[in-house]
Amino acid sequence: MGYLDSLNITGSALTAERFRTDIILQNLANQNTTRTEEGGPYRRRQVVLRERPLDFKSELSQAYTKVQNGGVYVEEVVESQNDLVPVYDPEHPDANEEGYVMMPNVNNAEEMVDLMAATRAYEANVTALNVAKAMAMKALEIGK
Repeated sequence: MGYLDSLNITGSALTAERFRTDIILQNLANQNTTRTEEGGPYRRRQVVLRERPLDFKSELSQAYTKVQNGGVYVEEVVESQNDLVPVYDPEHPDANEEGYVMMPNVNNAEEMVDLMAATRAYEANVTALNVAKAMAMKALEIGK
């Protein structure tokens, strides 16, 4: 695996964590949305990340084709199937005949924990990128 491959792996992780952060922020922004374009209340969305395979055999066989291996990518975004939260509010326009409004299944605490984890993963990858950059600078200084 070459130097640029390590940058590509770190870059893929940065992109995936940024996308994950965007989805978490979308969940937080829609925690009170009772009516969506699809109909019904907003449902929490979660990002499914998948590893790009990286093994020695594939590295050898693909060394000449320059196919990127390693890293991570967003496989899909899935909607949570957890129950919606009924809230009694008979004055709400979306209330049913019993006076309950079905609110989104977004939990603030859970979203904040996920946001902190995504932020920490992003920061770790920025640190890895900075270390790789510092190594390249040191390698250039050897030639002086």
